[in-house]
Amino acid sequence: MYIDFLSKLGVGGAHPGGFQLTKELLSMEKINRSSYILDVGCGTGQTAAYLAAHYGAKVIGIDINPIMVEKARLRMKQYKLPVDIIQGSIEDCPFENNQFDFILCESVLAFANAPKSLKEIFRVVKSGGRFIANELTINHSLDETSKKEIKQFYGLNNILMEQDWITLLGQSGFQNIKIHMQKSPLYHSMTEFPFSDYVETELLMIMIQHFNIMAKYHGILDNRIFSCTK
Repeated sequence: MYIDFLSKLGVGGAHPGGFQLTKELLSMEKINRSSYILDVGCGTGQTAAYLAAHYGAKVIGIDINPIMVEKARLRMKQYKLPVDIIQGSIEDCPFENNQFDFILCESVLAFANAPKSLKEIFRVVKSGGRFIANELTINHSLDETSKKEIKQFYGLNNILMEQDWITLLGQSGFQNIKIHMQKSPLYHSMTEFPFSDYVETELLMIMIQHFNIMAKYHGILDNRIFSCTK
């Protein structure tokens, strides 16, 4: 239901820290017109569009949700941006080996099979290429009841601590792993709402439930930004 909520409302910047944090992270990387970038879980295409418009980079976005893909394609058409949007899964992505200079992943891996996804990301990024991920992280371990509540509400595949993410990145082959934290709370992240023509009432209630979960697990649910190199 949470993913349906995001897609039907067309929420942009739903990841922790929102679009402002995205722009800050990108400014720290050496992105230019010759950069070839993959935006994993591109959603409505907010970040992919910014990469193309601001940096002039060649960008591909991939998302598994058909409504998100439709809205991302409409965005690129509206702003006349040469960004390809593909519907597909990062767990089995349709790209060649060593293809991208940068791969960006914002609040996606927690919803997917993280080891399988990271293996694919490592495969398609160039040698010396950069991977930047902003992922949901818990600050300390939770009991099984709490884990079940969070995973069921958000549709998460996994709930990991910082060290778990570091271990997975290392096992996937990434090096020079750096961790960043951002100070703004998770619930300041939703910045765009291009609604679908019809949104079920129950989906609107999801937002209230989301804020309740954020309040209940304040100080526990968090995020980390990981940057690393192949």
